[in-house]
Amino acid sequence: MTSFTLNGQAVSTDLAEDTPLLWVLRDGLGLTGTKFGCGMALCGACTVHVDGAPTRGCSTPLAAVAGKRVTTIEAIGGERVGAAVQAAWQKLDVVQCGYCQSGQIMAATALLAATPRPSDADIDAALAGNLCRCATYVRIRAAIHEAARSLA
Repeated sequence: MTSFTLNGQAVSTDLAEDTPLLWVLRDGLGLTGTKFGCGMALCGACTVHVDGAPTRGCSTPLAAVAGKRVTTIEAIGGERVGAAVQAAWQKLDVVQCGYCQSGQIMAATALLAATPRPSDADIDAALAGNLCRCATYVRIRAAIHEAARSLA
C-alpha cells in the first residue's frame, strides 16, 4: 500500500509503486482533470503539485509521492492563489480547446505562490514546459498578471 495526501485527504492505494501518478489519479482514483498529453513529461498537460511544486504526473511513479501532499486541478480552486488564477482564466476567457488548461493553471498557481508579482520573463520561464496547441499564450500571460493584481 502506498499512502499520501490527495487534495487534503489521506488516501492509500495498492497499485504498483511504479505506476505513473497520472494513471493512479485518473484510473485508480477517478480524478480525470489531470490530462494525458505526451507521456514523456514534455507537454505539461499532466501537471499536478507535489508538496506545492509543479510535477509531471506522467513520469512520476506512485512511490515518489508516498507520504507527500498531492494537489490536482480538482482542488486547486480551494486555495487562495488557485482560486485567483481560475477567476482570471474565466475573466479573460483564456481557454480555447481547454485540453492543456489544467496543467497551465497548475503551473501558474505554483508560480504565483512562489513569485507573487512575476515579470513576463518569470511567466515564460515557469510555463515553458506547458504547451498549448491553440497558442493561447498571450491570454495565459495576461491572466497570470490579472491573478497577481487580484492577490496584491
